Amino acid sequence: MKLPTPVRGVSEVWRADHPWASFYDFVVEHEPLARVAWGVGMGSDVRLLHDAAAEIGRLPDRSTVLDVPSGGGVALRGLRPSQRLTYLAADISPAMLGRTSANAARRGLAVGPVQADAGRLPLRDASVDLCVSFTGLHCFPDPSAAVHEIARVLRPGGVLTGSAFLNDTGRRYDVMRAIGRLGGLLGRSATSAELRASLREAGFTEVVLRPAGALVYFRAVRT
Repeated sequence: MKLPTPVRGVSEVWRADHPWASFYDFVVEHEPLARVAWGVGMGSDVRLLHDAAAEIGRLPDRSTVLDVPSGGGVALRGLRPSQRLTYLAADISPAMLGRTSANAARRGLAVGPVQADAGRLPLRDASVDLCVSFTGLHCFPDPSAAVHEIARVLRPGGVLTGSAFLNDTGRRYDVMRAIGRLGGLLGRSATSAELRASLREAGFTEVVLRPAGALVYFRAVRT
């Protein structure tokens, strides 16, 4: 599948901790505000994110979770304090990893911060049971490469779940996409068909894409 040339510079913008990252974390951590912001800005419901993150809480003990990009730790709400998991929070930004660690500490949770590019994860093959990636693929310069790298580190039967701001979620979001790219916050992203194809090419089956306003939630199982 021929894809457009990756957008350059977006990784550097996120590595430098763009102010949008702090704003996003603040909104997501205040649920009444998040419900309004998601509804007005994205035509979506933030509770869909919470529902997807809840899959973490259903994992058996001794499982390994990869959260990439972890941002400020929005997915931590899915982790139960009583669980004995290895939780790897991976992000290209040291500042975001610091916020994730602080968020985990407030919740009484333990995480392992990993500074890494999503296209080059410092993890062993087939070492992860669940990967969560919320509102992240569109921030990567090459989302297809990230999908393939996540597939590499997932065990057979492992799950990838998350959400992304894709290119075919409606013309009403074209201005948001344009502003995001001008500000260096968005990579080239992908269409739903491109994401589905990348997932299948990387070895995923049971691929489910669920549109929700500006976002698309996805879930797939590694063969």
